[in-house]
Amino acid sequence: MTFWLWFGFIVFVLTMLALDLGVFHRHAHVVSVREALSWCGVCAALSLVFTVVLYFMYENHWLGMGLKEGHTEDGWKAAIDYLTGYIIEMSLSLDNIFVIAVIFGYFCVPELYQHRVLFWGILGALIMRGVMIAAGAALITRFEWIIYVFGGLLILTAVKMLITNNEDIHPDRNPLVRLARRFYPVTPNYEGEHFFSRIDGRRAVTPLFLVLLVVESTDVLFAVDSIPAIFAITRDPFIVFTSNVFAILCLRSMYFALAGMISKFRYLKVSLVFVLAYVGVKMLLSHHVHIPTLVSLSVIVGMLAVGILASIFRSGPPEPPPVCHPISELSSPPESHRVEKPTGVADRR
Repeated sequence: MTFWLWFGFIVFVLTMLALDLGVFHRHAHVVSVREALSWCGVCAALSLVFTVVLYFMYENHWLGMGLKEGHTEDGWKAAIDYLTGYIIEMSLSLDNIFVIAVIFGYFCVPELYQHRVLFWGILGALIMRGVMIAAGAALITRFEWIIYVFGGLLILTAVKMLITNNEDIHPDRNPLVRLARRFYPVTPNYEGEHFFSRIDGRRAVTPLFLVLLVVESTDVLFAVDSIPAIFAITRDPFIVFTSNVFAILCLRSMYFALAGMISKFRYLKVSLVFVLAYVGVKMLLSHHVHIPTLVSLSVIVGMLAVGILASIFRSGPPEPPPVCHPISELSSPPESHRVEKPTGVADRR
């Protein structure tokens, strides 16, 4: 019976995305901060309404939800687990916004086309995360020790996040970008909001498609962090998936609302480091020490609040924007595949 619950939720999400692209953003336009904040409010309201639905669903065991082998899960625990997972995913999405801003700035993506990239990037992220959540749940069920691997991975990620910065990101070196440039020519300029075009009758990709590849591959790396973090809170695949989905649906609007001011929250990244480290330690101790989810929720919210308040009261000069690279750098072949041509011979790629 839970099949229909999963099916109904996925249909709901696809309907939301269809309305977004086909109705509210049918024509390309620059998303204003006011519009982005409005959509953030809508997404947050939907996530809170779903919390109430989830409570009654598990409390009354609709379609068998909350009935596990050996014990039952009540609505209060399910709601707290969902909210904790949602807040973890939302907080880690803030670091994702940093990276997306660097990618858009690096490739000089016009503001007019950024929404389209994020829309298709989020659709791909939903599919990939669904697959990764299913794989993670299966691994934890079959190999109980994998929880220690996930915990260690989160701690290593926290350390890496602490010692690296966004200047170390080089989107042009992305393996997917290099692979696409190997098999397809790249148009010298953006072709509106199109991902594909033609050069001399041959199918070609636009720089906007390369940007989409970088955004998609970046989300995979973030999913490797965030999905194990939520498994530290609950191992219920439905709660893990729904908390991920609602956070991802809000990511696009959060980007347009916060991208211009995110650099001012310079201590927020330190808070994210402590959040990942805390969740990693919780996973490592899960078989020995039980930490109530409500305690974890309080700790995580407290860590994020400290980072935000510290950024407000100890603000410094804003970080310089990322360097914009000419589109010609993308349309030319990689260094290792360039061939010297005699002077006067036209490039027919």
